[in-house]
Amino acid sequence: MSLDYATLESLRRSHPAWRLLLADHAPLVASFLHRVFVLPNVRMMAQAELISKLEDELFHLRELQGDGAFPKSAAAYLDDWTQEARGWLRKYYPPGSDEAHFDLTPSTEKAIAWLDSLTQRSFVGTESRLMTVFELLRQMVEGSETDPDARIRELEKRKAEIDAEIARIRDGKLAVLDETALKDRFQQVSATARDLLSDFREVEQNFRLLDRNTRERIALWDGAKGKLLESIFGERDAIADSDQGKSFRAFWDFLMSPDRQEELSALLKAVFELQAVRALEPDARLKRVHYDWLEAGEHTQRTVSLLSQQLRRFLDDQVWLENRRIMEIIHHIEARALSLREDMPKDAAFMEMDDVAPGIELPMERPLFSVLTKPVLTDRIAEEDDAHVAAD
Repeated sequence: MSLDYATLESLRRSHPAWRLLLADHAPLVASFLHRVFVLPNVRMMAQAELISKLEDELFHLRELQGDGAFPKSAAAYLDDWTQEARGWLRKYYPPGSDEAHFDLTPSTEKAIAWLDSLTQRSFVGTESRLMTVFELLRQMVEGSETDPDARIRELEKRKAEIDAEIARIRDGKLAVLDETALKDRFQQVSATARDLLSDFREVEQNFRLLDRNTRERIALWDGAKGKLLESIFGERDAIADSDQGKSFRAFWDFLMSPDRQEELSALLKAVFELQAVRALEPDARLKRVHYDWLEAGEHTQRTVSLLSQQLRRFLDDQVWLENRRIMEIIHHIEARALSLREDMPKDAAFMEMDDVAPGIELPMERPLFSVLTKPVLTDRIAEEDDAHVAAD
């Protein structure tokens, strides 16, 4: 995206994240939503519970800043934050519930993440990110190499490097990471883990936008139904097979592996026991971040499944409406016929029909092909015979 004047001016006027940063009560909105949704990795909260938490927050702030600091009620603030002019919270009704629920919008989460990045970090590492860049580039080059000999040469090179490292360890030369390198890598792990959690909300929003656009097309469609269904399911397949969809599916398949879950648990436990990591006083939730990924991923999967079910019901409703129109026409014909029953036309033949039933000719009713006998013609002229034939 080009960050020219026109683009930034449009974002300033329309993007919810920018509107949040410009809001008069931005510290209240960002701090409260960060504490209630982001920190505990909450994906949905009932209205009564959220109002209660916001009332407690407002009570505490009014004690510090005076009663006139925040004049509205908690419910009024939540309604304001869900308005389209704000777009900081999403208000919806889950299936089987008549109570409203709330969740963060991806734009709000981006704004909170940006605010979190403004805080001063005691240590800024660069080595691990540079190594990550090199490793990703190496994977791209090796993964796109189609020459088998080149792939084998690269694997032989890596094998030689591993053998050399094994030899150095046997000679007593064991290289270990110092505290600086450990802190550098842990900070990158922490940042990447948080980014993954925030991506799930954006994936859900993309599927909800797809569902809404599809419903609008169904409601306004006036062409053949076959073309409509082909367009709908073709687009849904395109979304599922898009770069984002493929990446999410690969991530989910990787994370759902029991072996990978056990490995992640063991690695996180070992890392948190390192003295260099303890010195950073890391967030304890990072130790179980893979479970947060699973919870967020399951919520995304349920959302996509629910949208698919709702779309099928919406299509069924459209078919029912069309069938109802047909039944209305039939009932109208029947009502007209009943109204004419007492006033039959004087002419008995007031209507003519070609037949009382449609003519059906099945292919198997046709006879099999039979070869015609061809007569043999000759050009010989029969000679006159003198024999007489008796007539009696």
